[in-house]
Amino acid sequence: MLHLSFTKKILHRTLMVSLIITGLVACKKESSGEEEQTTGAEVALWLTTPDQSSLFELQDSSITFGTSANQFQTIEVDDAQTFQSMDGFGYTLTGGSAMLLHQMAPQERAAILQELFGSDGNNIGVSYLRVSIGASDLDPEVFSYNDLPAGQTDEMMEQFDLSPDKKYLIPVLKEILAINPDILIMGSPWSPPTWMKTNNNSIGGSLKPAHYDAYARYFVKYVEGMAAEGITIDAITVQNEPLHPGNNPSLLMQAQDQANFIKQSLGPAFKAANLSTKIVIYDHNADRPDYPISILDDPEAKQYIDGSAFHLYGGTIDALSKVHAAHPDKHLYFTEQWIGAPGNFAGDVRWHLKNLIIGAPRNWSKTVLEWNLAADPQQKPHTPGGCTQCLGALTIDGNTITRNPAYYIIAHASKFVRPGSVRVQSDELKELPNVAYKTPDGKTVLIVLNDSEYRQRFNIRHEGKVVATKLNAGAVGTYVW
Repeated sequence: MLHLSFTKKILHRTLMVSLIITGLVACKKESSGEEEQTTGAEVALWLTTPDQSSLFELQDSSITFGTSANQFQTIEVDDAQTFQSMDGFGYTLTGGSAMLLHQMAPQERAAILQELFGSDGNNIGVSYLRVSIGASDLDPEVFSYNDLPAGQTDEMMEQFDLSPDKKYLIPVLKEILAINPDILIMGSPWSPPTWMKTNNNSIGGSLKPAHYDAYARYFVKYVEGMAAEGITIDAITVQNEPLHPGNNPSLLMQAQDQANFIKQSLGPAFKAANLSTKIVIYDHNADRPDYPISILDDPEAKQYIDGSAFHLYGGTIDALSKVHAAHPDKHLYFTEQWIGAPGNFAGDVRWHLKNLIIGAPRNWSKTVLEWNLAADPQQKPHTPGGCTQCLGALTIDGNTITRNPAYYIIAHASKFVRPGSVRVQSDELKELPNVAYKTPDGKTVLIVLNDSEYRQRFNIRHEGKVVATKLNAGAVGTYVW
């Protein structure tokens, strides 16, 4: 009986192994059209599907480079053709986002910050943040760092005070820096102090030329003050959305005024203070590439400028390439795009992947940032007149976290396309928009979107080897090898 039982077990195991091997071969044939001659180089696939059955999840199925040919279209990745290096992917950490994070219990806050800013395991490796200089419209109230009673001025910034940021923003930034000390931070003002403005109001108005030097000192004080807190500001933009003076806060700043402010005051002030913080211009929609080009055409202003920043509430993403063509020695940044609450997961992921995660770097951008990191279930806080429908990458309700479309949109790039990664050539296919990178540790990353209404089978070819894969309609895959 013992011998018969043992024989049955052996037969059963043999049959199971045979079935597994048959199943694996069948799966491989289904996905590629034929049995692959493999070379052993495996590809990891992180997948998000529009039905949310996969949410930036590592797939169990093995994808392996081989040598067999098939009839499917092919994305050729060519490491020899290189473009810009990347600074990172992330979010705007608004004052409201920082407030909601700070109000969480310490253990829960530590867990979500590790998930966001760690890059190991299932953490998503956010590597770039934008913060507001003073209040943005997603702060609970309007403030600057030099608010004065009516009729008073402070040209030498003797009353400059970072205290509003010390309540929530700076403590949260310090916790983030403990997780990722190398994260890059950009600061953007929504408005100068109201006493510097033509209308003495947080909404609209223009910067008085008489206060150009005072406002330049304000920027210097900000960068130096954050540095004293252990926070390096890698770059500043001169003005958030300078052609949208209806927000609260906001400022109207025409291109010529921005050029004058930079060359007369801001640039010389940064130089005198020996600041390495980059000066970035424009920071508004892609429908007006003439704005940054006109400033860069002024050599007195250009000498102080690192590059131009863009949003995409107007225009098309290829406008960034027009600015690059006009001034290829200057950098490009994509710094903001919102998702309107309550969100449409399938539509939001597809549009943002195509235009931003893929489209912006293909048009020379060094960053892609979503607006904004977090809001509560009512899309609060915001200023009176600020955005009431801005859906955060996270919804924070006490200690409860909901991950929204922007969380997964950024994750598809941030986890693997680390700072210093270089964009490399990859074939542009109409229904399979994609972007490829070589990372500092020698890996290749390819992000592909199926921008069609049917399942797409396709190949990835790299260094003469081919791997066959597929994506369902609207799905996005990050391939790493």
